[in-house]
Amino acid sequence: MADNRQHENYGLWTWIGLAGLTLAAMLTAVCVGSVSISLRECLQVFRAALTGAKAADPGTASILLSVRLPRVLCVALSGAALSVCGAAMQGLLKNPLADGSTLGISSGASLGAALAIAFGFQLPQLPFSGSMILAALFAFGSLILILSLSYMLDSSFSTNTIILLGIVYSMFVSSILSLVVTFAPDKLKQITFWTMGSLEGSSYQNALVLLVMLAVCGTVLIRLAEELNAFAIGEENAMNVGVNVKRVRLVILITVSLLIGTCVSIGGTIGFVGLVTPHIIRLLTGPNHRRLLPASMFGGAIFLTLADLAARTVARPRELPIGVVTSFVGAILFVIIYYKVGRSAR
Repeated sequence: MADNRQHENYGLWTWIGLAGLTLAAMLTAVCVGSVSISLRECLQVFRAALTGAKAADPGTASILLSVRLPRVLCVALSGAALSVCGAAMQGLLKNPLADGSTLGISSGASLGAALAIAFGFQLPQLPFSGSMILAALFAFGSLILILSLSYMLDSSFSTNTIILLGIVYSMFVSSILSLVVTFAPDKLKQITFWTMGSLEGSSYQNALVLLVMLAVCGTVLIRLAEELNAFAIGEENAMNVGVNVKRVRLVILITVSLLIGTCVSIGGTIGFVGLVTPHIIRLLTGPNHRRLLPASMFGGAIFLTLADLAARTVARPRELPIGVVTSFVGAILFVIIYYKVGRSAR
């Protein structure tokens, strides 16, 4: 009885610690930048904004509330979304190298946004940019295409078939993207910077879209945690315990594609978040997806928030693409994790 109570307390303190680290990372990212602002000033500005009072320094308030806060919110939400997608994909495909981009969804979304940038596609009557709309449409269209081809080749939606088609599709999209750049050389810098990932200029509208999508899609994935645990022991065993393998796989794939398409449409292609973060979190929570999925949200938010902070400050006043930072740090962390896991398995 005492052991159970101690285990529950440990779990509670784990969630409190993850939430506290996430809040600390976000506060640090809001305070630190090209113009550093003390924590006391930040809290005073937030208190004035919440109470409707006039800020003591309008310039500081403008920097915090109009520039940094919406960006930090979008960064944290994108990190949480990409990480939970990676954890779900690794569990579904039983592949430690899988993440949300395995299906080619990120590549498809990038192509849509690149087309919008290259040819100036805009819908002024809508609150969101043309790149965001086309990225979301191409992400969902990519999923439909890959699933249709998978069904034509293998009606059981084999994991290996989906992964193979996702890789081939990503290579195909990469060639088309190069073709787009060839026909729009004047947009090369803008397209290249966007495909490397950047959340510069994020708005509260973007944050709201990310929050709604994360709440809906994250809830769907967490509710399927037990099914993902069953997938871990094999699809045949999952069927034996009553899991509708084909339906669950389709629901997860569609949910992940929608969430990733939204993230890519707002922040561009940001790699390694969904690949590395679940591995780190798995070392803390274990393989049970009931804990792994929500904990991955916190871990992804922390990782991407710190990466964005580094992107803004390491080479200031110049800003680095956040995808460059996540790929650099993520590749190093991935090698370290696999080296330690490989040594412990011997």
